[in-house]
Amino acid sequence: MEGVSHRYVEAGDLLMHVAEAGSGPVMVLLHGWPQHWYEWRHLIPQLAKHRRLVMPDLRGFGWSEAPPGGYKKEEMAADVASALDALEIEEYELVGHDWGAYIGFLLALREPQRVKRYLAMSMTPPWVDGAALRPYFYRLGYMAILDKPVLSPLALQRLPGMVRLFLTFGTVRRSTWTRAEQDAFAERVREPARAAASSALYRAFTLGEGIAQARGRYDNDRLTVPTRLIVGDHDVLPASVFTGWEPHADDMHFKSIVGAGHYIVDEQPEVVLDNILEFFDIKQKRAAPRTARSSK
Repeated sequence: MEGVSHRYVEAGDLLMHVAEAGSGPVMVLLHGWPQHWYEWRHLIPQLAKHRRLVMPDLRGFGWSEAPPGGYKKEEMAADVASALDALEIEEYELVGHDWGAYIGFLLALREPQRVKRYLAMSMTPPWVDGAALRPYFYRLGYMAILDKPVLSPLALQRLPGMVRLFLTFGTVRRSTWTRAEQDAFAERVREPARAAASSALYRAFTLGEGIAQARGRYDNDRLTVPTRLIVGDHDVLPASVFTGWEPHADDMHFKSIVGAGHYIVDEQPEVVLDNILEFFDIKQKRAAPRTARSSK
């Protein structure tokens, strides 16, 4: 993609691919499943005018290494922190989507002195009201499709339409994706090591992290970083579930985005861009962000 450079950095024991664009104050953008840095393609042309965009591929995704282990979200947050150390970035603004948003919450909790402001999308924070979640718990059943140690990687490798199906049904507007855009993500996930990484990512949550969170793993942690959480009103979980975090956050606000599904960055990039410009106090005149159609 024009204007984007690529490099690899040593993030602890992981060789991490990082895409970068623009100059100025650092803004770190963390993608979700099953995507990689290219998730931000619609936003890069405008944001790069005012920010140095640092867009790592998380462990097991994109062009970063995909080792067998290390997919607990605290480990993946440590990967990002180590990569930023290698890039000599001391403080930054943070944007995250899906699992990247969960990892972003952990970074904001663990290193609040580095994270100036945080915009999270399409992910519950580490605190959820169990009573509010319970009636909708069945909607998380898709995780059982992805967390199996053998069957899930095989399905991701051998069923090329599987990832495309997740992407399609994760949006309200069926016109959100071109086939090339879907393939830019699906083809990377189909690689054996990355298919296994996808399974490990979900298994780490369903068999450990989710249970620990429900038992109060983060109850003694406090979010001091100014935070905005935005979620599409057609996401997997309804807005009513996004509660329970209030006693744990000093300055966090929730917004429901009308007419958006889970892949809000792809489906409504203009709304995401408006939220970023406002929340991070970026003053600029902008054109429509839907311009890029090529992958790395």
